[in-house]
Amino acid sequence: MPMGKFRRGDQTRDCSLKFPLDVLWLPKSAIMKPVGPDISYSEYILVVGISKPKLAALFLSVMIISLFFTFHVLYDRAVFSMQVTPTISDGSSGYSMGNRRSVFDDAGIVINHPIVVPNRVHFPKTGRRLPQALIIGVRKCGTRALLEMLYLHPRIQKAAGEVHFFDRDENYLKGLEWYRKKMPHSFRGQITIEKSPSYFVTPEVPERVRAMNASVKLLLIVREPVTRAISDYTQLRSHSATATLPQVQGTTSGGVAPSSQVSRNFEELALFPNGSVNESYRPLAISMYHLHMHRWLEVFPREQMLIVNGDQLIDDPLSQLTRIETFLGIQHRIKSNNFYFNATKGFFCLRNETGDKCLRETKGRKHPHVDPAVISKLRRFFADHNQKFYELIGEDLGWPEE
Repeated sequence: MPMGKFRRGDQTRDCSLKFPLDVLWLPKSAIMKPVGPDISYSEYILVVGISKPKLAALFLSVMIISLFFTFHVLYDRAVFSMQVTPTISDGSSGYSMGNRRSVFDDAGIVINHPIVVPNRVHFPKTGRRLPQALIIGVRKCGTRALLEMLYLHPRIQKAAGEVHFFDRDENYLKGLEWYRKKMPHSFRGQITIEKSPSYFVTPEVPERVRAMNASVKLLLIVREPVTRAISDYTQLRSHSATATLPQVQGTTSGGVAPSSQVSRNFEELALFPNGSVNESYRPLAISMYHLHMHRWLEVFPREQMLIVNGDQLIDDPLSQLTRIETFLGIQHRIKSNNFYFNATKGFFCLRNETGDKCLRETKGRKHPHVDPAVISKLRRFFADHNQKFYELIGEDLGWPEE
Protein backbone atom coordinates (compact mmCIF):
# COMPACT_ATOMS: atom_id res chain seq x y z
CA MET A 1 0.00 0.00 0.00
CA PRO A 2 1.48 3.40 -0.92
CA MET A 3 2.66 5.55 1.93
CA GLY A 4 0.13 8.07 3.18
CA LYS A 5 -2.92 6.03 2.09
CA PHE A 6 -4.98 3.21 3.63
CA ARG A 7 -7.89 1.19 2.32
CA ARG A 8 -11.25 1.24 4.08
CA GLY A 9 -13.73 -0.81 2.16
CA ASP A 10 -13.49 0.18 -1.51
CA GLN A 11 -12.49 3.79 -0.76
CA THR A 12 -9.06 5.32 -0.67
CA ARG A 13 -8.34 8.31 1.60
CA ASP A 14 -5.34 10.62 1.36
CA CYS A 15 -3.89 11.24 4.87
CA SER A 16 -1.02 13.46 3.79
CA LEU A 17 -1.03 17.02 5.21
CA LYS A 18 -1.63 19.63 2.53
CA PHE A 19 -1.13 23.40 2.78
CA PRO A 20 -3.09 25.89 0.64
CA LEU A 21 0.21 27.59 -0.29
CA ASP A 22 2.18 26.71 -3.40
CA VAL A 23 5.89 27.51 -3.16
CA LEU A 24 8.05 27.52 -6.25
CA TRP A 25 11.69 28.33 -6.87
CA LEU A 26 12.04 29.60 -10.41
CA PRO A 27 15.18 30.66 -12.21
CA LYS A 28 15.31 34.39 -12.71
CA SER A 29 15.81 33.81 -16.41
CA ALA A 30 12.40 32.08 -16.60
CA ILE A 31 10.68 35.35 -15.67
CA MET A 32 13.07 38.07 -16.76
CA LYS A 33 15.06 38.10 -20.01
CA PRO A 34 18.80 38.27 -19.26
CA VAL A 35 20.39 41.57 -20.25
CA GLY A 36 24.06 42.36 -20.67
CA PRO A 37 27.18 40.35 -21.40
CA ASP A 38 27.62 39.01 -17.86
CA ILE A 39 24.56 36.79 -17.51
CA SER A 40 24.14 34.67 -14.36
CA TYR A 41 21.71 31.76 -14.42
CA SER A 42 22.24 30.83 -10.80
CA GLU A 43 19.75 33.43 -9.42
CA TYR A 44 16.36 32.12 -8.38
CA ILE A 45 13.09 33.82 -7.38
CA LEU A 46 10.75 32.52 -4.69
CA VAL A 47 7.11 32.52 -5.85
CA VAL A 48 4.33 31.92 -3.33
CA GLY A 49 0.71 31.42 -4.39
CA ILE A 50 -2.59 30.57 -2.70
CA SER A 51 -4.45 27.69 -4.30
CA LYS A 52 -7.85 28.23 -2.63
CA PRO A 53 -9.87 31.19 -4.06
CA LYS A 54 -11.75 31.93 -0.82
CA LEU A 55 -8.55 32.06 1.20
CA ALA A 56 -6.94 34.23 -1.46
CA ALA A 57 -9.85 36.67 -1.30
CA LEU A 58 -9.59 36.78 2.51
CA PHE A 59 -5.87 37.40 2.35
CA LEU A 60 -6.37 40.18 -0.21
CA SER A 61 -9.06 41.82 1.99
CA VAL A 62 -6.77 41.76 5.01
CA MET A 63 -4.00 43.37 2.97
CA ILE A 64 -6.29 46.14 1.69
CA ILE A 65 -7.62 46.90 5.19
CA SER A 66 -4.08 46.97 6.57
CA LEU A 67 -2.99 49.37 3.86
CA PHE A 68 -6.03 51.60 4.56
CA PHE A 69 -5.29 51.84 8.27
CA THR A 70 -1.60 52.42 7.60
CA PHE A 71 -2.46 55.27 5.24
CA HIS A 72 -4.95 56.68 7.77
CA VAL A 73 -2.35 56.69 10.55
CA LEU A 74 0.26 58.30 8.32
CA TYR A 75 -2.26 60.92 7.18
CA ASP A 76 -3.25 61.78 10.74
CA ARG A 77 0.38 62.06 11.78
CA ALA A 78 1.12 64.32 8.81
CA VAL A 79 -1.85 66.57 9.55
CA PHE A 80 -1.01 66.66 13.24
CA SER A 81 2.59 67.60 12.48
CA MET A 82 1.22 70.54 10.48
CA GLN A 83 -1.03 71.53 13.38
CA VAL A 84 1.27 71.19 16.35
CA THR A 85 4.98 71.14 15.55
CA PRO A 86 7.61 71.30 18.30
CA THR A 87 10.13 74.00 17.64
CA ILE A 88 13.28 75.34 19.18
CA SER A 89 12.28 78.83 18.12
CA ASP A 90 11.90 81.49 20.79
CA GLY A 91 8.31 82.00 19.65
CA SER A 92 8.89 85.41 18.12
CA SER A 93 7.93 84.69 14.54
CA GLY A 94 5.45 82.89 12.37
CA TYR A 95 5.39 81.43 8.89
CA SER A 96 2.83 80.84 6.18
CA MET A 97 1.81 77.35 5.09
CA GLY A 98 -0.49 77.24 2.11
CA ASN A 99 -3.82 78.81 2.90
CA ARG A 100 -3.39 78.70 6.66
CA ARG A 101 -1.41 80.76 9.11
CA SER A 102 1.04 79.09 11.48
CA VAL A 103 1.96 81.02 14.59
CA PHE A 104 4.33 80.12 17.37
CA ASP A 105 2.54 80.39 20.70
CA ASP A 106 3.96 81.11 24.13
CA ALA A 107 5.06 77.51 24.66
CA GLY A 108 6.94 77.28 21.36
CA ILE A 109 4.22 75.29 19.62
CA VAL A 110 2.68 76.03 16.26
CA ILE A 111 -1.11 76.09 16.42
CA ASN A 112 -3.42 76.60 13.46
CA HIS A 113 -7.16 76.69 13.16
CA PRO A 114 -8.29 73.88 10.84
CA ILE A 115 -9.42 75.32 7.51
CA VAL A 116 -11.02 72.42 5.66
CA VAL A 117 -11.74 69.40 7.83
CA PRO A 118 -14.71 67.00 7.52
CA ASN A 119 -17.17 67.40 10.37
CA ARG A 120 -16.54 63.97 11.81
CA VAL A 121 -12.76 63.91 11.51
CA HIS A 122 -10.66 65.35 14.32
CA PHE A 123 -6.93 65.63 14.70
CA PRO A 124 -5.08 63.48 17.23
CA LYS A 125 -4.50 64.83 20.73
CA THR A 126 -7.52 67.10 20.67
CA GLY A 127 -10.49 66.95 22.98
CA ARG A 128 -13.58 68.79 24.11
CA ARG A 129 -12.71 70.84 27.17
CA LEU A 130 -14.82 72.92 29.52
CA PRO A 131 -14.30 76.63 28.79
CA GLN A 132 -11.44 78.43 30.49
CA ALA A 133 -13.03 81.78 29.62
CA LEU A 134 -16.60 83.02 29.30
CA ILE A 135 -18.15 86.04 27.65
CA ILE A 136 -20.94 86.58 30.18
CA GLY A 137 -22.64 89.60 28.54
CA VAL A 138 -23.98 92.16 28.15
CA ARG A 139 -26.75 91.62 25.61
CA LYS A 140 -26.59 94.02 22.60
CA CYS A 141 -23.09 95.20 23.52
CA GLY A 142 -21.19 93.24 20.87
CA THR A 143 -20.75 89.78 22.39
CA ARG A 144 -20.90 88.02 19.00
CA ALA A 145 -18.48 90.46 17.39
CA LEU A 146 -16.10 90.04 20.32
CA LEU A 147 -16.16 86.26 20.07
CA GLU A 148 -15.52 86.27 16.32
CA MET A 149 -12.66 88.75 16.73
CA LEU A 150 -11.04 86.64 19.43
CA TYR A 151 -11.27 83.61 17.16
CA LEU A 152 -8.71 85.27 14.90
CA HIS A 153 -6.14 84.28 17.54
CA PRO A 154 -4.64 80.79 17.01
CA ARG A 155 -4.84 80.06 20.74
CA ILE A 156 -8.63 80.57 20.86
CA GLN A 157 -11.34 78.01 20.15
CA LYS A 158 -14.97 79.08 20.36
CA ALA A 159 -18.26 77.30 20.95
CA ALA A 160 -20.42 77.45 17.85
CA GLY A 161 -23.45 79.09 19.45
CA GLU A 162 -24.93 80.30 22.70
CA VAL A 163 -25.17 77.19 24.87
CA HIS A 164 -27.22 78.76 27.72
CA PHE A 165 -25.96 76.14 30.16
CA PHE A 166 -25.74 78.17 33.36
CA ASP A 167 -28.85 80.32 32.91
CA ARG A 168 -31.39 77.68 31.88
CA ASP A 169 -32.36 75.05 34.44
CA GLU A 170 -33.32 72.49 31.79
CA ASN A 171 -29.76 72.64 30.41
CA TYR A 172 -27.94 72.93 33.74
CA LEU A 173 -29.64 69.80 35.05
CA LYS A 174 -28.13 67.83 32.15
CA GLY A 175 -24.74 68.17 33.85
CA LEU A 176 -21.21 69.23 32.96
CA GLU A 177 -20.66 66.29 30.63
CA TRP A 178 -23.50 67.54 28.43
CA TYR A 179 -21.97 71.02 28.54
CA ARG A 180 -18.51 69.72 27.69
CA LYS A 181 -19.86 67.96 24.59
CA LYS A 182 -21.13 71.33 23.35
CA MET A 183 -17.57 72.65 23.29
CA PRO A 184 -15.28 72.52 20.22
CA HIS A 185 -12.31 70.20 19.88
CA SER A 186 -9.14 71.94 20.95
CA PHE A 187 -5.46 71.26 21.46
CA ARG A 188 -3.94 71.29 24.90
CA GLY A 189 -2.81 74.85 25.48
CA GLN A 190 -5.66 76.43 23.53
CA ILE A 191 -8.37 78.41 25.33
CA THR A 192 -12.00 77.43 24.83
CA ILE A 193 -14.45 80.34 25.04
CA GLU A 194 -18.24 80.27 25.20
CA LYS A 195 -20.60 83.25 25.21
CA SER A 196 -24.19 83.58 26.40
CA PRO A 197 -25.14 87.23 27.08
CA SER A 198 -27.93 86.38 29.53
CA TYR A 199 -25.39 84.92 31.97
CA PHE A 200 -24.70 88.41 33.34
CA VAL A 201 -28.29 89.17 34.41
CA THR A 202 -29.33 85.70 35.65
CA PRO A 203 -29.00 85.50 39.47
CA GLU A 204 -28.04 81.81 39.68
CA VAL A 205 -25.21 81.95 37.14
CA PRO A 206 -22.21 83.23 39.18
CA GLU A 207 -22.37 80.38 41.71
CA ARG A 208 -22.90 77.82 38.95
CA VAL A 209 -19.93 79.10 36.99
CA ARG A 210 -17.69 78.96 40.08
CA ALA A 211 -18.79 75.36 40.70
CA MET A 212 -17.59 74.54 37.18
CA ASN A 213 -14.27 76.39 37.35
CA ALA A 214 -13.35 78.79 40.14
CA SER A 215 -10.42 80.18 38.12
CA VAL A 216 -12.34 80.85 34.90
CA LYS A 217 -11.63 84.17 33.15
CA LEU A 218 -14.72 86.35 32.68
CA LEU A 219 -15.20 88.90 29.89
CA LEU A 220 -17.95 91.50 30.36
CA ILE A 221 -18.56 93.82 27.42
CA VAL A 222 -20.64 96.94 28.06
CA ARG A 223 -21.84 99.95 26.07
CA GLU A 224 -23.25 103.34 26.97
CA PRO A 225 -26.50 102.33 28.75
CA VAL A 226 -29.03 104.36 26.73
CA THR A 227 -27.51 103.29 23.40
CA ARG A 228 -27.59 99.69 24.58
CA ALA A 229 -31.26 100.01 25.63
CA ILE A 230 -32.26 101.44 22.23
CA SER A 231 -30.40 98.62 20.48
CA ASP A 232 -32.18 96.11 22.68
CA TYR A 233 -35.54 97.68 21.84
CA THR A 234 -34.67 97.58 18.12
CA GLN A 235 -33.98 93.86 18.22
CA LEU A 236 -37.08 93.10 20.27
CA ARG A 237 -39.21 95.10 17.85
CA SER A 238 -37.69 93.23 14.92
CA HIS A 239 -38.79 90.00 16.60
CA SER A 240 -42.32 91.41 16.90
CA ALA A 241 -42.16 91.34 20.69
CA THR A 242 -41.18 93.77 23.43
CA ALA A 243 -39.79 92.18 26.60
CA THR A 244 -40.31 93.55 30.13
CA LEU A 245 -39.37 92.28 33.53
CA PRO A 246 -41.85 89.77 35.06
CA GLN A 247 -42.88 92.11 37.89
CA VAL A 248 -44.34 94.66 35.47
CA GLN A 249 -48.12 94.47 35.38
CA GLY A 250 -49.62 93.38 32.12
CA THR A 251 -46.78 91.09 31.07
CA THR A 252 -47.06 87.41 30.39
CA SER A 253 -45.43 84.76 32.56
CA GLY A 254 -42.50 84.57 30.14
CA GLY A 255 -41.73 88.28 30.50
CA VAL A 256 -42.95 89.15 27.00
CA ALA A 257 -45.28 92.10 26.66
CA PRO A 258 -48.76 91.65 25.22
CA SER A 259 -49.26 92.19 21.51
CA SER A 260 -50.70 95.61 22.27
CA GLN A 261 -47.17 96.80 23.13
CA VAL A 262 -45.52 95.54 19.95
CA SER A 263 -46.26 98.73 18.01
CA ARG A 264 -45.36 101.13 20.81
CA ASN A 265 -42.25 103.24 20.27
CA PHE A 266 -39.23 103.38 22.55
CA GLU A 267 -40.28 106.63 24.24
CA GLU A 268 -43.65 105.18 25.25
CA LEU A 269 -42.05 102.09 26.76
CA ALA A 270 -39.11 103.82 28.48
CA LEU A 271 -41.21 106.55 30.14
CA PHE A 272 -44.50 106.44 32.00
CA PRO A 273 -47.23 108.92 30.93
CA ASN A 274 -46.28 111.18 33.85
CA GLY A 275 -42.73 111.44 32.44
CA SER A 276 -40.96 109.25 35.04
CA VAL A 277 -38.56 106.53 33.89
CA ASN A 278 -39.94 102.99 33.65
CA GLU A 279 -37.15 101.29 35.58
CA SER A 280 -38.78 97.88 35.11
CA TYR A 281 -38.67 98.06 31.34
CA ARG A 282 -36.25 95.25 30.58
CA PRO A 283 -33.93 97.09 28.14
CA LEU A 284 -33.43 99.79 30.80
CA ALA A 285 -33.11 97.33 33.69
CA ILE A 286 -30.33 95.42 31.94
CA SER A 287 -28.43 98.68 31.43
CA MET A 288 -28.25 99.21 35.21
CA TYR A 289 -25.02 97.24 35.21
CA HIS A 290 -24.12 97.71 38.87
CA LEU A 291 -27.24 95.80 40.03
CA HIS A 292 -25.96 92.66 38.30
CA MET A 293 -22.24 93.29 38.83
CA HIS A 294 -22.71 93.06 42.59
CA ARG A 295 -23.66 89.38 42.33
CA TRP A 296 -20.56 88.51 40.30
CA LEU A 297 -18.16 90.32 42.64
CA GLU A 298 -19.63 88.44 45.58
CA VAL A 299 -18.46 85.21 43.93
CA PHE A 300 -15.39 86.13 41.85
CA PRO A 301 -12.46 88.45 42.59
CA ARG A 302 -12.31 91.57 40.46
CA GLU A 303 -9.03 90.49 38.82
CA GLN A 304 -10.80 87.55 37.18
CA MET A 305 -13.10 89.89 35.28
CA LEU A 306 -12.19 92.16 32.39
CA ILE A 307 -14.51 94.99 31.39
CA VAL A 308 -14.49 95.40 27.61
CA ASN A 309 -15.61 98.76 26.23
CA GLY A 310 -18.14 97.85 23.54
CA ASP A 311 -18.22 101.38 22.12
CA GLN A 312 -14.46 101.34 21.60
CA LEU A 313 -14.68 97.81 20.14
CA ILE A 314 -16.79 99.33 17.35
CA ASP A 315 -14.47 102.27 16.70
CA ASP A 316 -11.07 100.73 17.48
CA PRO A 317 -11.30 96.95 17.92
CA LEU A 318 -7.56 96.33 18.13
CA SER A 319 -7.12 98.35 21.34
CA GLN A 320 -9.68 96.23 23.17
CA LEU A 321 -8.42 92.92 21.77
CA THR A 322 -4.87 93.74 22.86
CA ARG A 323 -6.17 94.22 26.42
CA ILE A 324 -7.97 90.88 26.23
CA GLU A 325 -4.87 89.06 24.96
CA THR A 326 -2.96 90.38 27.98
CA PHE A 327 -5.81 89.41 30.32
CA LEU A 328 -5.93 85.85 28.93
CA GLY A 329 -2.15 85.51 29.11
CA ILE A 330 -1.61 84.91 25.39
CA GLN A 331 0.74 86.61 22.97
CA HIS A 332 -0.45 89.54 20.88
CA ARG A 333 -1.23 87.91 17.53
CA ILE A 334 -4.25 89.92 16.35
CA LYS A 335 -3.06 92.85 14.23
CA SER A 336 -4.57 95.86 12.48
CA ASN A 337 -4.50 94.03 9.14
CA ASN A 338 -7.07 91.60 10.54
CA PHE A 339 -9.74 94.32 10.22
CA TYR A 340 -11.17 96.46 7.48
CA PHE A 341 -13.97 98.98 7.63
CA ASN A 342 -17.10 98.13 5.68
CA ALA A 343 -18.66 101.45 4.72
CA THR A 344 -21.92 99.78 3.69
CA LYS A 345 -22.44 98.09 7.03
CA GLY A 346 -20.84 100.87 9.03
CA PHE A 347 -18.55 98.72 11.15
CA PHE A 348 -15.32 96.73 10.99
CA CYS A 349 -15.22 93.29 9.39
CA LEU A 350 -12.64 90.55 9.87
CA ARG A 351 -9.86 89.42 7.58
CA ASN A 352 -7.29 86.63 7.62
CA GLU A 353 -5.44 84.47 5.09
CA THR A 354 -8.56 82.42 4.35
CA GLY A 355 -10.77 85.37 3.42
CA ASP A 356 -12.99 88.14 4.74
CA LYS A 357 -15.92 87.81 7.12
CA CYS A 358 -18.62 90.23 8.26
CA LEU A 359 -21.29 89.62 10.86
CA ARG A 360 -24.68 88.76 9.45
CA GLU A 361 -27.17 91.46 8.55
CA THR A 362 -29.08 91.10 11.84
CA LYS A 363 -26.05 92.62 13.57
CA GLY A 364 -25.71 96.37 13.50
CA ARG A 365 -29.38 97.14 12.85
CA LYS A 366 -30.17 100.78 12.22
CA HIS A 367 -31.69 102.33 15.33
CA PRO A 368 -35.03 104.12 15.11
CA HIS A 369 -35.16 107.84 15.72
CA VAL A 370 -35.59 108.60 19.42
CA ASP A 371 -36.55 112.03 20.74
CA PRO A 372 -33.29 113.73 21.85
CA ALA A 373 -35.08 115.07 24.94
CA VAL A 374 -35.87 111.48 25.98
CA ILE A 375 -32.27 110.43 25.43
CA SER A 376 -31.03 113.33 27.59
CA LYS A 377 -33.52 112.46 30.32
CA LEU A 378 -32.48 108.81 30.32
CA ARG A 379 -28.78 109.73 30.46
CA ARG A 380 -29.40 111.92 33.48
CA PHE A 381 -31.28 109.01 35.05
CA PHE A 382 -28.39 106.64 34.40
CA ALA A 383 -25.72 109.01 35.73
CA ASP A 384 -25.99 107.70 39.30
CA HIS A 385 -26.24 104.08 38.13
CA ASN A 386 -23.15 104.54 35.98
CA GLN A 387 -21.21 106.06 38.86
CA LYS A 388 -21.98 103.04 41.05
CA PHE A 389 -20.79 100.76 38.26
CA TYR A 390 -17.55 102.76 37.89
CA GLU A 391 -16.88 102.35 41.60
CA LEU A 392 -17.37 98.61 41.40
CA ILE A 393 -15.02 98.10 38.47
CA GLY A 394 -12.51 100.78 39.48
CA GLU A 395 -12.72 102.52 36.11
CA ASP A 396 -14.55 105.56 34.74
CA LEU A 397 -15.85 104.79 31.25
CA GLY A 398 -16.80 108.42 30.61
CA TRP A 399 -20.35 107.88 29.43
CA PRO A 400 -22.33 111.11 28.78
CA GLU A 401 -24.68 112.34 31.49
CA GLU A 402 -26.83 114.59 29.30
